[in-house]
Formats: sequence, C-alpha cells, structure tokens
Amino acid sequence: MALELREDSFGDPQNALFLATASNLAYETPEIGVPAFREQLGLEATFYKAGNTEAYVGTNAEHIVVAFRGTESPATLDGLKDVLLNDARNLLIVPSGRLGTDFIAAGVGARMHQGFINGLAAIWDPILERVSAELKASERPLWLTGHSLGGALALLAGWLFLRRFINVHQIYTFGAPMIGNKDATAAFDRELKGKIFRYVNTEDPVPQLPTLSLLANEFCHCDKEMALGAPCAGNYWAGVGGALTDDLLKGQGLDVVWDFIRNRLGAHLLAKYLESIRAKM
Repeated sequence: MALELREDSFGDPQNALFLATASNLAYETPEIGVPAFREQLGLEATFYKAGNTEAYVGTNAEHIVVAFRGTESPATLDGLKDVLLNDARNLLIVPSGRLGTDFIAAGVGARMHQGFINGLAAIWDPILERVSAELKASERPLWLTGHSLGGALALLAGWLFLRRFINVHQIYTFGAPMIGNKDATAAFDRELKGKIFRYVNTEDPVPQLPTLSLLANEFCHCDKEMALGAPCAGNYWAGVGGALTDDLLKGQGLDVVWDFIRNRLGAHLLAKYLESIRAKM
C-alpha cells in the first residue's frame, strides 16, 4: 500500500502510518534520510540540526511535514533518562528563555517542561523560516510529528506556529512523554482542538513520564490518546515493586523505576508502533 496523507481524515491510521514513517526517518542522517523521505513518502526533505535537536521539513505540492527526532539512542532509552526523570520537579516551571513569552500565553497556572522548551528553542528559527516560506509559496496543510522526545517537541511547535498565526492541520505523536501540567495541556487542547493524536502503546512506559509521584503526578497529557494494544489494568507502575517511595526522586526509587522502564523497552520502539498501526489498517 502506497503511503499517503488524507487531509480530510483526522486520527486516521493511514495518516498515522505515514507520519510514524516520517518520525522513523527523522532518526537518520541526512545522507540516508533525505533520499528516504523522497523514496518512501514522496517528500523533498531538508535536515536541520541545532545542538542535540534535529528535525526534517519535508514538502511536496500537497503537504508540509515537520518531523522531529526523538532521543539520540532510541534502542536503549539512555538519552531520555536525564531529561525525563532527573530533577523533574525543577523542570515543570513557568516557561522562560527566548520562547518563554509565547508559552506563558497558555495561562497563569500553566507549567511546562523547561527542558523540552529549551530543546525546541535551539532549532525553532530555521524551522519557522522554512515553513513560512513554503506556505507563502503555496498554502498547504502543515503536519507535525515525532516519536518519544520528538513527539513532545512536535506538540510544543504546534503551539508556537499558532502564536505566529500559522494554521496547524494535525499533530501525530508516538510514545511521547508529558509536556506540562493540567493548565498547560488544557490550553493546548483548547487551541489545537481536534488536531492532536497521541498514539500510545499501552505497555510503553515513556508516555507515563515524567513522574514525580505514584500518587500525585502534576504532569499530564493532551488529548487525544489513540491506544495501541490491550488496555493497561490498574496502576501502571504496580509492577515496580515495594522499593518505590511516594517521591520517586529520593533514595533508590529512581533506579528501580528506570529498571522497570528498561524491561519494557520493546514497547517504546518505533518499530513496534509501526507494527501496531499496520495491524489496525
């Protein structure tokens, strides 16, 4: 089956398969990724890199796709450990920095993961410039996507495009972590209503992160979750055992959680997401 984007369908598995493929190609070097975008998706792609943040902008006559790369080592998840778990309490803050004003517009109570915002800030200017130029040349739907950390960046980019009066058609994320508290995600849901589709393998631990406490986690997700696999019964973290404390950032709790995550590594891999999406078609 040829991969294609269906502009008039929302949350469509066909769109998900196309954009999951784009998210997968976002992990490739430009020598591999640029021709692969053309051959597999019919998109002329440009690679962007700033610090540890990477993305591709792919275009054709009908669509514009921005695909953000996830953690540097998707096969091990090591690149996520510091970002998602260590000092998580300090990362859920009022947005600051060069893009802080744009995110503060989410509301007085909105708190977001500052590490994700900093990662997007590094690469935002060239992405915005390219997308703006493409839309000026020809109006087309703008699609945003990413796996893991890349999914978090795609969501945040959606908000920034709206702040620049650029319409976002749809956002598809795969195994993405949470980006902020309930006030922040409520603002995203309001401004991007019906346009966010979070694909989640139910055994994947990363969408449950960052977490500060098993009992009261301030982080939460945007709508709409598109579950892949059987529903997860009971407390997701029940399998970690008695070594966990209420505060995961004390004692050995963090190490125990990370061991639990490693044991479920396979569910987070994008290959598993592609397999599960194909099964729905």
